[in-house]
Amino acid sequence: MIPKSQSQFSTGQERRTHPLVWCAAIICTILTLAVIIAGIVTFIGYLVIHPRVPYISVIDAHLDRILVDYAGVLEIQVTIVIRAQNGNEKAHASFSDSDFILGLNGEDVAHLVAPPFEVSKKKWVDFNYVVQSSPIPLGPEEAEDVDVALKRDLITFDLKGSARVRWRVGRLGSVRFFCRLSCQLSFHPLNGTYIPSRCTSKAK
Repeated sequence: MIPKSQSQFSTGQERRTHPLVWCAAIICTILTLAVIIAGIVTFIGYLVIHPRVPYISVIDAHLDRILVDYAGVLEIQVTIVIRAQNGNEKAHASFSDSDFILGLNGEDVAHLVAPPFEVSKKKWVDFNYVVQSSPIPLGPEEAEDVDVALKRDLITFDLKGSARVRWRVGRLGSVRFFCRLSCQLSFHPLNGTYIPSRCTSKAK
């Protein structure tokens, strides 16, 4: 018996991929390679430059004077030293909009500001703020709180604020962010000494 053979019929034209699809595929491939190369360059640049984030810290302080008169009016003078630190070996750092508020028992006592300034590579700049408040009328409870703090020889202020920082990471571009402070400064009123504590924008 002669085996049967099966014939295959052609439709005449094979389907071809549209040129736009090829163009889209090529563009996607190029973009993917560009992202990968950019990531590798950024990573290598980070390893070479090893950037360090600038930060601000309170490094010293002194309670120069604190007085509450019989009318319950508070007057203080405080010296606060704030340091702007730049640990980068290959980049300057620019600080601006430095603005801090010193408070006591929820009341704003003084406003600390500084003009724009720059910190060179591996350097720091210290700002010696001498804060003298205007006479601050206190309510009976507030005056009592201050009186108790004076008798205990321990008084605590709140310090909050920030500074805008800009620094250039080699050829990778500029970085902008805020250094923020939110901490408490404690003193012995009898001699004005500052009780050292952590008050910095530097991450732990």
